[in-house]
Amino acid sequence: MLGEYVLPASGSAWQETLIGALGTLGYKTHAARQALARSVAAGWLTTQRHGRRSRVQLSSETAEMLRSGAERIYTFGAPWEWDGRWLLVVLRVPEERREVRHQMRTRLAWAGFGSLGGGLWITPHAERERELADVAADGSGAELVSFRAELGALGEPARVVAEAWDLDALADAYRAFITRFGRMRPRGDEAMFRAQTLLVHEWRRFPFLDPDLPDGMLPARWPRGRAHELFHERHALWDAGARGWFEALERGGGEAPGESASAA
Repeated sequence: MLGEYVLPASGSAWQETLIGALGTLGYKTHAARQALARSVAAGWLTTQRHGRRSRVQLSSETAEMLRSGAERIYTFGAPWEWDGRWLLVVLRVPEERREVRHQMRTRLAWAGFGSLGGGLWITPHAERERELADVAADGSGAELVSFRAELGALGEPARVVAEAWDLDALADAYRAFITRFGRMRPRGDEAMFRAQTLLVHEWRRFPFLDPDLPDGMLPARWPRGRAHELFHERHALWDAGARGWFEALERGGGEAPGESASAA
């Protein structure tokens, strides 16, 4: 919600606007206030009092994270050409720093790497090496060593892919996405806001799950193309209504606009 509606505008919103928007997504007021309070405590958001109301502002770090995430989300799934080179990364973390190991594994997965075990991670996107360039200087204790290579005569590409990524589960997730949002027909701006927010929320998982492999390494009838097409089609279709509803909520200081309709 912050990335889709708050960031592209001023980077800030009334607290009651966010609570009202969360309410239409099914969150109770108390839970919404708790979520905002935790976000402020974590430094993701800042607040400023304006009389009896509070203005919520994205921190600079949060804004940059959302910009980076938006670029990845909205460009993900586009066709690309592979030069046959793999990027291999060896991850080393002190045994006692388990939380760092978890964070690094999450970061590598988000960048599209798959694990071959033993601290070895792999991706066909050699250009993503730069996304990890700051690890050595972040003070976490993690160490990465990277290599660029082509697969030799030993081993089968299909087996390497199967060990690094669960493509069957990924295909099922794509088909579920297509079924859910292909059938959705929201009526009214509030329903479009709900549908659009859920659409982006579900789609943003795929850059984390999908290594974006070259076409030649994918199973027949791979469903990502249809899911990618559907995402952009629905996003364009619902954008004006969803954004208009959120802007009306913001103008009203968190009071829901008069029009309300449920999603199909």
